[in-house]
Amino acid sequence: MNISIGNDHAGTEYKQAIVAHLEAKGYTVNNYGTNTNDSVDYPDFVHPVAQDVESKKADLGIIVCGSGNGANMTANKHQGVRSALCWTKEITALARQHNNANILSIPARFTALEQVIEMVDTFLNTEFEGGRHQKRVDKIPVSC
Repeated sequence: MNISIGNDHAGTEYKQAIVAHLEAKGYTVNNYGTNTNDSVDYPDFVHPVAQDVESKKADLGIIVCGSGNGANMTANKHQGVRSALCWTKEITALARQHNNANILSIPARFTALEQVIEMVDTFLNTEFEGGRHQKRVDKIPVSC
């Protein structure tokens, strides 16, 4: 599985731990995030992740910023992207099961690293249930 990841300065430590975790499990990781704590603009690192998911270059994406909100809003501007802001593994599982989320947005300032690794594993190992949820997911894109 191919995973794209991006982060701003608030998510550098978490991104590095997530990348190491994913690579240890044999995943291919496209890393678009910053590697420093110097202030950067999250859209510069989120758009490439969303573009990878949108174009199917990546199976799933993970984005990390301070609150997770700005990154999530940015990713959801892309067609076919369903980014979910999650802060527990239970919410993460529901985002995959019910919403077919394909990007996990993590709020680094409001989660613990151990919790984030559990969320990442949950995100990658939970399947979309389809069924009654599919018709709802089909209504997400705006048709103009």
